[in-house]
Amino acid sequence: MIEFRNVSKSFWTGSQRKVILDRASFRVEIGTSLGILAPNGTGKTTLINMMAGLEKADEGEIVRSSKTSFPLGFMGGVVSRVSAMENSRYIARLYGLDPDYVESFCRWLCDLGEYFDQPLGTYSSGMRARFSFALMLALDFDIYLVDEGMPSAGDAEFNKRAGDLLAERLNSTTLVIVSHKPETLERFVQKAGVLMNGQLHMFDTLEEAKQLYDYETKGQAFPHQA
Repeated sequence: MIEFRNVSKSFWTGSQRKVILDRASFRVEIGTSLGILAPNGTGKTTLINMMAGLEKADEGEIVRSSKTSFPLGFMGGVVSRVSAMENSRYIARLYGLDPDYVESFCRWLCDLGEYFDQPLGTYSSGMRARFSFALMLALDFDIYLVDEGMPSAGDAEFNKRAGDLLAERLNSTTLVIVSHKPETLERFVQKAGVLMNGQLHMFDTLEEAKQLYDYETKGQAFPHQA
């Protein structure tokens, strides 16, 4: 479980204070995957980093009582000057897992060929995203955190394979995914929220969240107002 208790977070941009969260309270319950819709620039990455413990709240309390992943796309802990093979084995040891298994799993899912044995610093952004996704799924977490959905790997076969694997993994784990695209969330979540102007509005269904999101971003009326 992850719980935000009256949490506030803001940044000073140089000319004004940008509010990410204003006294937000909500829970991520084990077994109920959560999607959060938010336009670009509103604080999606900050929110997911706070869930992971990478950023602290200005006020309030964040409680984590489950094993929570690093955010997909976050490459902290890996070393650019060494290969994906070396990184996967090092991370496996940090988490007390079998290095042979983690390396083999990542090598299979990434499908990077000889590049898997070359330094991460030589990778394109898509290749790094593929390795990050594979590494996250190789580890054992109760809650997986995903920022903006599937990695932009430019490889339809990888995206399908990884997406199918993530959907299967959700039979026994929980996902939190933040995105500016409602269609990114449809396959994975049961509940959803909308983050705008520092306010996080939570709903029991993605469809309800989409109604508010479309109203705020596209000026579309709610169905009962049409």
